[in-house]
Amino acid sequence: MSGAGMDELLALGAEVGAVLKARGERVAVAESSAGGLISAALLAVPGASGYYRGGAVIYNRTSIRELTGLDIKALMKTGIRSSSEPFAACLAEAVRTNMRGDWGLAETGAAGPTGNGYGDAAGHSCCAVAGAGMETVKRTLETGDSDRAANMVRFAIAALTLFREQLAAAPEKAA
Repeated sequence: MSGAGMDELLALGAEVGAVLKARGERVAVAESSAGGLISAALLAVPGASGYYRGGAVIYNRTSIRELTGLDIKALMKTGIRSSSEPFAACLAEAVRTNMRGDWGLAETGAAGPTGNGYGDAAGHSCCAVAGAGMETVKRTLETGDSDRAANMVRFAIAALTLFREQLAAAPEKAA
């Protein structure tokens, strides 16, 4: 894991945190293959308790069900599978609703060194941002790399970058 990648991640967390703090808005996070790095970047900012509602590293069906209320088996019957954009959207919406945040940020994927059971290669990540009154936005990243630690940082950066873009595009909530 390069120091430069972590520096970029922490700077991005500070930038997003400052925007949330200034707007008086709060975010909740559900992450899987980023392993908690999204939350760590947001929490590294002094005063994070003013905008960080909470987060969860969801790494199996049990943690997904218990921490988000989503049922993987039921989702799969509708054609939604883990490590996909639709699943990331479900996570973002569930965590925002359950934790009463203004925003929900989610990430799911395969950090490596091998792929996942759904056929995705190492370096595959999907992230999503859900905000009240906005369409949930999703994005996929394919790094083409099997370096687990490096992918985890890249996934967190990608998720926070998407979140920063959505914050910039969204109107501030009514006071």
